[in-house]
Formats: sequence, C-alpha cells, structure tokens
Amino acid sequence: MKQSMSSGETLDAGTARFYRVTLEILMDAGIPFLVGGAYAFSKYTGVTRDTKDFDLFVRRVHARPALKALASAGYYSDLTFPHWLGKAFHGDASVDIIYGSGNGAVPVDDAWFERSVPDMILDTPVRLCPPEEMIRSKAFIQERERYDGADIAHLLLARGDQLDWRFLIDRFGPYRQVLLSHLVLFPFIYPDDAFRVPTWVFQELVAGLGESNPRKRKKSKVCRGPLLSRQQYLIDIGSWGYEDARLLHPGGMTKRDVAHWTAAIGKE
Repeated sequence: MKQSMSSGETLDAGTARFYRVTLEILMDAGIPFLVGGAYAFSKYTGVTRDTKDFDLFVRRVHARPALKALASAGYYSDLTFPHWLGKAFHGDASVDIIYGSGNGAVPVDDAWFERSVPDMILDTPVRLCPPEEMIRSKAFIQERERYDGADIAHLLLARGDQLDWRFLIDRFGPYRQVLLSHLVLFPFIYPDDAFRVPTWVFQELVAGLGESNPRKRKKSKVCRGPLLSRQQYLIDIGSWGYEDARLLHPGGMTKRDVAHWTAAIGKE
C-alpha cells in the first residue's frame, strides 16, 4: 500500500513508517533538524521525485547523537563521511543526516534554522530548509554525472521574488562567482521570467568580479575546482601543483577528509 507525502511523493507503507519513526526519534531525543532534499525541493518548486532517501539537516554537534538515537531504535547507522554526512537504513530506504556539504564549504549553522519554513510531513509538524540555503548548497554541485543547475533554475523560477537576496549574496561570501554563474543562465533558460532576479543583484555581483583579479591577489596557485567537482580537478591538485581550495577555507576539509571523499568516487 502506497502513502502520499504532502509533496506528492508516494511511499510504500514500510518506508513511510521508517520516515515517520525517524522524525519521532529525533524529536524525542531533543535534536533539532530540518527537512531538505527532494521533499523540500518539491514543496518549493512543484517538481516531484520519488527517491529512496530522506534528507534531514542538523548542526554538526547533533549529527552523532542523531545517528546514535536511530541506532538505539534498531536501525543500522553509519557516519559515512565524517566531514558532512551520516546515514541510517531500513531495507532499501535510508535517511541522510546531513550537517555540511561534500566540499566542506556549506556547513549547517544557526541561520538555516532561523530562516526555516514550517510544514507537515506524514502528519508530523516539521521545518524545511530555507530556499536560500538550498540554492547555496546546490550551487557547488557540478560533477560530470550530476549538475544541480536545473534545480537552482527551478528554485529561482518558483521563489525568486520571495528570496532574501542580500542574505543569499552574503552567504556565498568569497564564492559569489558561483552564484553569479547560475544567475547568468537563468534569463537564458526563462527569458520571460528574468525579472525574478533583481537587476541590482547582477550589478553587484558583476562589479565584484574585479576583486578576484589575480593581479590584486597574493601570488599563489590555488584551484577552486574541487569545490565544484571532487573528480574533475584531481589532476590539478595531484600533478600540476595547485593547492586544493577545500583545505584552505575556514572550517574546511582535512587531508584525511579529502582522501576519504575521493576514494568514494564511483562507489556510492
């Protein structure tokens, strides 16, 4: 028997129970969490995807307690990638406990919770990841096998006139060019909806390009490519002498994190 989530996704009874029990376990344990992934994306955009995982976002300090609580309830749990992701399993279904990003540049912090959006899932009151943070985390996913640019375009189409653009720009910090790269494509994809991205946003981001002029920076050979793709820039940092930007930004990855993340390519 299938059960429908409020986003339109249908779940078999066992998976629906697993998800509902997971929410109850975390609530009983006093662990704050947000719902993201395909569910939140569907709620914001109307684009529905049937998936076998359920993405819950927590602060880093709550990741291990969340996994421990799920393990105590009998679900197999694993700290899959210590720098950003753990998982709990029930049959073919899984719950992702996410507290950062694969590139280490987008940690889940208080701002996610302060701007979260209330919702109901499986008769349970929850809060969704804010669309600004979904855009920020998706903006860096530019692998050969996965590129989340279309997701960002759909979020801009559905929520562009409601976004806190000042907040979004500031959240990208020194990586504002990544945001600009997606915004440049939006009016190409949706020429009749270009107004959803305010003109001042483009003007500010374009004006800031001069700040990244190599002649104004200290001499160094840094490659930021690994922030976008863990695979496609391995030659740059492995053979061409470039420093890996993932190791340089505040709160970034360790060499051990990078090695673990790289070793998993093609195995997930």
